[in-house]
Parts: sequence; C-alpha cells; structure tokens
Amino acid sequence: MEVFYKKETLKAYLNKLNKQDSVGFVPTMGALHDGHLSLIKRAKKENNIVIVSIFVNPTQFDKQEDLIKYPKDLTKDLKLLEKVNCDVVFAPEANEIYDNRIKAESFVFDGLEDEMEGKHRKGHFDGVGTIVKKLFEITSPDKAYFGEKDFQQLQIIKKVVEKFELPIKIVPCDIYRENDGLAMSSRNVRLIGKSREEAPFIYKTLQKAKEKFEKEPINEIISWVEKEFSKNEILDLEYFEIADETTLKPTKHKKENTRYRAFIAVLADNVRLIDNIALN
Repeated sequence: MEVFYKKETLKAYLNKLNKQDSVGFVPTMGALHDGHLSLIKRAKKENNIVIVSIFVNPTQFDKQEDLIKYPKDLTKDLKLLEKVNCDVVFAPEANEIYDNRIKAESFVFDGLEDEMEGKHRKGHFDGVGTIVKKLFEITSPDKAYFGEKDFQQLQIIKKVVEKFELPIKIVPCDIYRENDGLAMSSRNVRLIGKSREEAPFIYKTLQKAKEKFEKEPINEIISWVEKEFSKNEILDLEYFEIADETTLKPTKHKKENTRYRAFIAVLADNVRLIDNIALN
C-alpha cells in the first residue's frame, strides 16, 4: 500500500500507471468504519487500482466546534486500509490541498444546495463541492464511490461531475448499518450512554414512515414523525422531510412516476445524525 501526503508525488505515481488500469476512488474524512470499508471492497472488485483519501475538510464545517471534535486517528485508519488491500492512500494536510488559502469556492447546484442540509448548515455544500472537485482533479479516477447516507451530498457530487464535464462515473452505495439499524457514521463514536441507546429510534421511525407512505398523506406522516420525536427525551428532531429524489424539493402531495425519499436530521447530546430511506 502506497501512502502519499503531497499531491504532486501522488500525481507522479498515478502518471506511471498503465493507462489501461481502471482507477476507483473513495474519498473519506477518516475515522474509518465498516461502512467505508464496504465502499473500498466494492471499488476493489470493480477497478485495478483503488485510491482512498483521508482528509478532514475544514471548509465544509459550518461550526468550528464540530471540526475540532471530529475524530482523527490516521494510524488506525491505515491499518484498516491495509487489511482490505487498499492500493493507494492520499492523506494531505489542509494547506497542501488548498495551497495555503483555506477557502471554499462558490457553487450553484441548481437548487440542490438550498434544501435540508443546505438550510441548516450555511456554506456546507460550497465546501463539499470545493474539496470533491479538487480531489477529482488530483486523482483523476474512472469511478468514485459514495454512500447513500449522505444522499443530498451524493446528488450534489453528481452535479459537480455534470457541470464540470468530468469523465468520472459516480457509484452510489447502499447505507451500511449497525446491527440495531443505526446508519454507520464516524460521528457515532461520540455517542455515549442513553444517546447511543436511543439512536436506533431514528431508523425505526424511518421504516414506519415508509410503511405509512403507501396509504397516508404526506402531511400526516410528517406530523406523526414530529410527535414521535417530541415524546423522546434524548433525541431532538432538527428536520424530517419527504422529497423528490431528483430535485430534493420537499413535497406535500404524491405524484405519479416520481421517486420519493424521507430525510431526517437529529441531535443526540449535540451529536448530529442524518439518515434517509427510499419510500417507493
């Protein structure tokens, strides 16, 4: 496994590869878990070379406190990557990526950036767009792999590829869950005691909302979810929305030939958890 900390040395290495080799890319912010490893394993099956980046991107954090608290353990991450036979790791410092000017570019994602996470995390998707575009330019992959837990981010990354006409196939991967249903996230290590015990309630509620979607109006489902969380003393509901999968626009009325997804964000002792589920 090759580990690079500088983009120029990584580019030089990649330039020497056989042009016929397909390159798969899995961008991460480290604190790796089985969800990340599932992406890497899939990438390994579908490509000759797999690159994993480990970089906690400062420009996508709307709160400095969250950036400071984000878990980091590069030594542990590298050991996990060796176990899944990762080929290349890129683990730069922020100044290396941003050329000593740590600032996000401004993007227009045709309205995708204005919904859900965009409403609650100012500038978040400018940071996401900035880092993904930079990493794509450095690694030049054929395919890039992203989990559907961050479904809005996934749609925005597809938009980055479309707008900049990048020759990269974005591969969505199913949400990887703990045995109790909690969507795997690097933030989960910050959940302790009652917060961790109650966290699976998020997915259970999504599953029930999916059942209700077949027969009940959307506004009644939203009201039901809000009431369920109002009764929970540990979890605070930030938002629950049912939206068109493609536009991410929230909707109150079902239309034929439209795919819908439920999106949720919850605070558990100041740890922010997001999840989603396809409804039809």
